[in-house]
Amino acid sequence: MDVLAAASPRKALIILEDSLAQALPGLEHQIGNYFSVHAAGLKLVCPPLFVCGSESAKNSPTIVGEIQSHIDRHHIDRHSYLIAVGGGALLDVAGFAAATTHRGVRHVRIPTTTLSQADSGVGVKNGLNAFGKKNFIGTFAPPFAVINDFNLLTTLEPHDKRGGYVEAVKVACIRDAKFFDELERDAEKLAVFEPKAMKHLIRRCAELHLDHIATSGDPFEMGSARPLDFGHWAAHKLEQASRFRISHGDAVAIGIALDVLYARNIGLLEAGSVARILNLLEKLGFKLFADELLNADSYNRPAILSGLEEFREHLGGELSVTLLKAIGQGVEVHEMDQPKIIAAVHELRDRGK
Repeated sequence: MDVLAAASPRKALIILEDSLAQALPGLEHQIGNYFSVHAAGLKLVCPPLFVCGSESAKNSPTIVGEIQSHIDRHHIDRHSYLIAVGGGALLDVAGFAAATTHRGVRHVRIPTTTLSQADSGVGVKNGLNAFGKKNFIGTFAPPFAVINDFNLLTTLEPHDKRGGYVEAVKVACIRDAKFFDELERDAEKLAVFEPKAMKHLIRRCAELHLDHIATSGDPFEMGSARPLDFGHWAAHKLEQASRFRISHGDAVAIGIALDVLYARNIGLLEAGSVARILNLLEKLGFKLFADELLNADSYNRPAILSGLEEFREHLGGELSVTLLKAIGQGVEVHEMDQPKIIAAVHELRDRGK
């Protein structure tokens, strides 16, 4: 940051996830002390603004308005900082507010979950849910800075500690077979949240995501391919169908399982690799079936299949779904055989019995 070179202290507005504040009762006081020590370069314009996390934050347009009203009230400008401290959903909401005010306020992310530290915190996307669809409203706006503090993960419940693991499995599957081997090697340690293994997973997962964004040639997704959304077409539909009772991490684990079985069904991925991926997900603690996979739409068709059309529409242009031809090698396909998808759903159901 260029705060020390500023003629006057740079203003900062902090958005703080309320569950984190409850888990760390002295956090607000510590934040105040930090800004007191650095008063020559930074000015905290008001006490932290507490905001709910999880998908409820992304489902509520009023939260964005509340953040923007504080930006206006405290005269936060393009050389000020909006600092968001929380999980991926809160970072999405705060990032959207920052990106759409003054055509872009400097946004600093301090992700506090395994999922946001490993994946979404280092990305360039901000999204809100609307019209029953995941991330229907959003922006592309790279953060000014991202700070990963592993100590913040100690506040998480086991389910939330595990949630980010699936994004590591995802990116290893499509880009890095060696990393997949490491995840298999560390699976037992990760299952009991051994800190060293978790740190390696988060750091390598974040590196791979950043490398893809920086070198893929399409950081703002002007094309239709989106490899980092491997397993996500079904996951997003599952989240919606469950009214977000199924978390993003759990939904992506099911989505990956569905897509690797489908890839085997069409002769793309050999059975041994499928077994390794499914076994790893289960060793990490993920369940690979949810009843919502069997939901029917108003025409008595499998509702999960409508996720393909929503995915195509969200991407723009033709359908592009990333599948695997080997661990570490993703490939784009532009059509999917619906009976073979349903066969994969039924296999997951039988596996979970």
